[in-house]
Amino acid sequence: MSSLLGSALALSVHASEGEVLVLLSSETSMELASGETIETGYYLNEFGIPAKALVDAGYKLVLATPKGNAPAVDQKSVTVDYFGGDETKLQSIKKFIANLPDINDTASFSEILAAGLDEFDAVFIPGGHAPLIDLANNPQVGEILRHFNRENKPTAAICHGPITLLSAQSEPKAYYQSLTTQSPVQAKNWIYDGYQMTIFSNPEEQVFESTLNGEKLNFYPAAAMSQAGGEMQFANAWQPKVVVDRELITGQNPFSDKLLAEKLLEMLAKEPNIKQ
Repeated sequence: MSSLLGSALALSVHASEGEVLVLLSSETSMELASGETIETGYYLNEFGIPAKALVDAGYKLVLATPKGNAPAVDQKSVTVDYFGGDETKLQSIKKFIANLPDINDTASFSEILAAGLDEFDAVFIPGGHAPLIDLANNPQVGEILRHFNRENKPTAAICHGPITLLSAQSEPKAYYQSLTTQSPVQAKNWIYDGYQMTIFSNPEEQVFESTLNGEKLNFYPAAAMSQAGGEMQFANAWQPKVVVDRELITGQNPFSDKLLAEKLLEMLAKEPNIKQ
């Protein structure tokens, strides 16, 4: 009996596992409106907190970037401010990310698409400003997102990560260019048109912008999402906020990390056919 029970438990554990695709930026610097650049990357907690929650729940992470290179952490995020003032938690997440398989040699988006997306149960997109550079205007990202949308599989993005959703339209590069030149055009065939969602809010972005010594961003992500057709929802600045609409889960800011992880795991635990 014990042998049979052990086999049954092993099958149960195996059946509960799955794979989650994590989309990260390849870039380490971002151009501002003046042409000056600042260092950027993923935010430590926005990547690490949900990623660890997924791994702890038994999911395998597959990391991917446009170029297949090692993603960079934004050093501005390596602070206890995003870990409840707890240095031990910060160091734990740093170690967790450093020990992730393939963190220094991710799959490229071309490799991911060539291998197929059917094996993945969800896609997760951390924030930091880096996604504004090479994920918001990327046709390959659009192809990936359309798959998860079509298959009703969870798509989770936090802080600046939701800007990536803009790639899932007919002409993402043209739309992105219109944002940077402040000559707005309509998003074409955007699969998330009319979805409720959130992203780093304008007031929060203005606080960040105030640290740039008079420099300005090319555009505000919240305005870009609203212009495209997103039904935007926001909490007060720096308060946790997660919005769930059909298969899409979006978090407003770094402090939404734990709540986003909870909502993603809840959705993964549900039966298929998330859309109503």
